[in-house]
Amino acid sequence: MNTGQPEQRGTPVGRRVLLGTLGLGALGVITAPTLQRGLESLLSGAAGKDPTGLTGLLPNGGGFRYYSVASSVPRKNADTYRLTVDGLVDRPATYTLAELRALPQTRLVRDVQCVTGWRVPETPFDGVRLSRILDAAGVRSGAGAVRFTCFDGTYTESLTLDQARRPDVLVALRMQDQDLGHSHGGPARLYVAPMYFYKSAKWLSGITVTEDVQPGYWERRGYDIDAWVGRSNGRDDEPTA
Repeated sequence: MNTGQPEQRGTPVGRRVLLGTLGLGALGVITAPTLQRGLESLLSGAAGKDPTGLTGLLPNGGGFRYYSVASSVPRKNADTYRLTVDGLVDRPATYTLAELRALPQTRLVRDVQCVTGWRVPETPFDGVRLSRILDAAGVRSGAGAVRFTCFDGTYTESLTLDQARRPDVLVALRMQDQDLGHSHGGPARLYVAPMYFYKSAKWLSGITVTEDVQPGYWERRGYDIDAWVGRSNGRDDEPTA
């Protein structure tokens, strides 16, 4: 097991601040491909230097918005990235990025729906089914949930064990036919296709099998734990899958 150095914990950004600043989205989404790439690059660089974390609320090319609940996020690459699997398992493990890439890959093409309202249609994600990683670890009897931690030092998420074993839940390594960049949660993130996008934790660093669901960052601030698109959080969006 690779212990590494403890991650520096960022300053959390609250739900009230997040929702109160979503009016920035009225600036619109630029559609010309060249301008998309330029604006995405600009916001990516600015977000890394933004002590408030609110740069992430600006729209960018392709319809996505950058969100971070920490004031800064360390950057990881193929040499430094590690994903740990522990908790109620028989075989705890630590994966490098190369090891994750060497596992059988699954491709999903679904709409991405944010609980704040924006939607990006037919977005391809590629990665390893979470169920494969859980099977390799040997989940023990009595386990009922999976908790996810992130190397921003702040964000967490959880799924029931049945939800985590769905075939449309990935440890995603690629999005839109490119390796996941830092701003989109790379090198690896969780992708939960049928749920609102806050369940798809960015900058994934830990998978811990637990007895019960532990509410994640946004659930502790009022969002639904079971975040099915169109059937939670008081929204009636069309399903994504």
